[in-house]
Amino acid sequence: MKKLINDPADVVTEALSGIAAAHPDLRVDLDHKIVFRADAPVQGKVGLLSGGGSGHEPLHGGFVGPGMLDAACAGEVFTSPVPDQMLEATRGVDGGAGVLHIVKNYTGDVMNFDMAAELAAAETGVEVVSVVTDDDVAVQDSLYTAGRRGVGVTVLVEKLAGAAADEGRDLAGVAAVARRVNEAGRSMGVALTSCTVPAAGRPTFDLPEDEMEIGIGIHGEPGRRRVPLAPAREVAEMLVEPVLADRDFHGEGGVLAFVNGMGGTPLLELYVMYHEVARILAKSGVRVARSLVGPYITSLEMAGCSLTLLQLDDELLRLWDAPVRTPGLRWGA
Repeated sequence: MKKLINDPADVVTEALSGIAAAHPDLRVDLDHKIVFRADAPVQGKVGLLSGGGSGHEPLHGGFVGPGMLDAACAGEVFTSPVPDQMLEATRGVDGGAGVLHIVKNYTGDVMNFDMAAELAAAETGVEVVSVVTDDDVAVQDSLYTAGRRGVGVTVLVEKLAGAAADEGRDLAGVAAVARRVNEAGRSMGVALTSCTVPAAGRPTFDLPEDEMEIGIGIHGEPGRRRVPLAPAREVAEMLVEPVLADRDFHGEGGVLAFVNGMGGTPLLELYVMYHEVARILAKSGVRVARSLVGPYITSLEMAGCSLTLLQLDDELLRLWDAPVRTPGLRWGA
């Protein structure tokens, strides 16, 4: 194992200390492993909270700031945060308008966020609504989920719901945007290599040099099948075709095409993949209105990528273009 770490037991805390040092516009609670926007709670605004296991950076802590999340809880690597963290974070983002929990569909995350929401309601009376993302078309159930996994669309939910909250919408309105984005998005991924969890010290799974796994999960969960390595144009077809088969993306608003790096694939290759994805979409009559390319929801140093398509309309397009100021996404005013 070759990693730029000290003690594997300290990697999450030390990474959070680095986030605090690098981004003074954030406030980091090291005791509870929570990243807050510095001005949280924002009075009168719906608070947005997400979180999950570490190792997927910039998800979630890198998406804290104006236009996206108000806070993010960091679990140990590939391990859900605990309810006490989520409860503390919920209290910390409650500005009097309620709190939205954005939860990836993994059993531990869903269970712990549900418990935190119940505790928050009982102890403080804050109204909490949860939206669970489940956009991965690869498999119906996996090692860690009942139903589809929450993957790339999570980033898009955090951005679009964050913009809706910044507009001053109430909790029901912000949650409705989050649910609509989840319903309108689909994802599929591929892995070329495994990753190594620091505490384990060895690769999560074995993948021969001449094979790749289609439909991999962000924790190394098995996908649909293993196939021989192939050129980018063929890999793109293996990702695009299942996504297009699962939902109609021919709406007038076009789509947001998101090619995401899993952590170990350089941008050079991600843009090769985007070129092939765009070619296939054009041939299929699907219009791309916006794009996002880069490592936004990673799996440590896993080589590979995922594709997420989101059906857009005028409202979602406007919310996507709205200003955002976080370490991971930043544009506009």
